[in-house]
Amino acid sequence: MTFEKPDIRAYQYELPDDRIAKHPLAKRDLSKLLIWNDGKISHRTFNDIQDHLPDDSLLVFNNTKVIPARIHFKRKTGANIEVFLLEPVRPTGEIEQIMHKKDPCTWRCLIGNKKKWKTDEILEKQITSGNNVFYIKATPENLEKNEICFSWTAPMQFADVIEQAGLTPIPPYLNREAVESDKQRYQTVYSRKEGAVAAPTAGLHFTPEIIDHLTKNGFKTDYITLHVSAGTFKPVKTQDYRDHPMHAEQIVFSKDNIRSILNHEDKVIAVGTTSMRSLESLYWYGVKLITGKGDEFHIEKLLPYKYMGMNLPSKKEVFEYLFNYMDNQNLEKLHGETEIFIFPGYNFQVCDGLITNFHMPGSTLLLLVAAFTNGAWKQIYDEALNKNYRFLSYGDSSLLLK
Repeated sequence: MTFEKPDIRAYQYELPDDRIAKHPLAKRDLSKLLIWNDGKISHRTFNDIQDHLPDDSLLVFNNTKVIPARIHFKRKTGANIEVFLLEPVRPTGEIEQIMHKKDPCTWRCLIGNKKKWKTDEILEKQITSGNNVFYIKATPENLEKNEICFSWTAPMQFADVIEQAGLTPIPPYLNREAVESDKQRYQTVYSRKEGAVAAPTAGLHFTPEIIDHLTKNGFKTDYITLHVSAGTFKPVKTQDYRDHPMHAEQIVFSKDNIRSILNHEDKVIAVGTTSMRSLESLYWYGVKLITGKGDEFHIEKLLPYKYMGMNLPSKKEVFEYLFNYMDNQNLEKLHGETEIFIFPGYNFQVCDGLITNFHMPGSTLLLLVAAFTNGAWKQIYDEALNKNYRFLSYGDSSLLLK
């Protein structure tokens, strides 16, 4: 790894407001597609992507599902309180487990209008579902820590409750309220595992037809889970971007995921920055195990850079070790969390390609793109701006190949 001066000012660019896609296109797969292949740029439409992927590639998708994380309550005085679910605290911190709970659960939240919420005040929201009426209650457990306990009066799982009570957490930079169509469009067609508060937006361009066409034409597909947190929208405010705090996000890999990558000898294409961060984190977890650095699946933000100059195991060696480790521990799934921070100077261990949208100036996601393209991000983004590409979550797409 060779490092440049880590200055976030080098990753700013002018993004006019009219280039931010406020709404999705009518059809997912008609977005523009910029292809960057080893320094050369071309332009296509997303529904042509299969013609530009390396033969026999393995595409890895993030199957997390966006939850309706914004819940509005009203005090008896009439004041509105917005509660935005961030991460579960009790009775478990595992998102997938808590979504199936039918008993009260506590979450750490962002709270709008917090100053007007009294510490002993229980807020209540009435929900009408068909012919049934039930209530969801929000009780402050610790307002200082933004910990709120939710309970409800219907025999339903928490996932079903917030489906009725909450709103789609579309990105704040859209500067609009969520509408009914966002429920479906701010969600990938392959989303399965509830828990994200932001969509893995690279996947929004895929349709069932495109995925079916890929599999019929020799491409392999696999699905991992990273529950995207609100930290994805957090701008880098430190001049030295290495000082930016990264929020831990929960990731889940199955034994079949490990086998799929282990047995695949061709290119691995990450569908989105979340898939890329997950795959690279999995490699570093294997390195932790091999080097005896503990078996906790938690990847600190700067962990990879601590191994600079060391003789690292190959991808094959790491994934063989992980597979055998799961065998020996009788594990079918690996549950972990990652804060991995990928910026210029990072050496990619698993991924050979990336499908991704166009990201905010001075963001951690842009730093990841800069790392993967060896600094060519400016050329790519200038080209996209000159060709009238739409930016950010509902915007157009790119395929980046080394």
